[in-house]
Amino acid sequence: DVQLVESGGGSVEAGGSLRLSCVVSGYTYSSYCMGWFRQAPGKAREGVAHIDSDGRKNYADSAKGRFTISQDYGKKTLNLQMNSLKPEDTGTYYCAPVVCGGWHNPYNYWGQGTQVTVS
Repeated sequence: DVQLVESGGGSVEAGGSLRLSCVVSGYTYSSYCMGWFRQAPGKAREGVAHIDSDGRKNYADSAKGRFTISQDYGKKTLNLQMNSLKPEDTGTYYCAPVVCGGWHNPYNYWGQGTQVTVS
């Protein structure tokens, strides 16, 4: 079974940092591009960052300059370093495999998410 397990969320003050991780199992990690998404209360899920198989990275405008996506193929882990956090970054963060070059997730694989609260 495909499993994506996110961790690293928490409550921080504005300006603080968090590092999220997502451990993947159940499929060949290197065969897919990966992305981070978030969903704020009452809002639709949105893409935050994605990384392609050639290492190219792309970020939502709201994340540029503050967030860094990375991955470790050996550990089948996707990471998101979040610095200079703002209250508007509050939400549940999810990782997912995506079509390379964007945030489209036709596979419908999602983890349980990890909560980030910035006050």
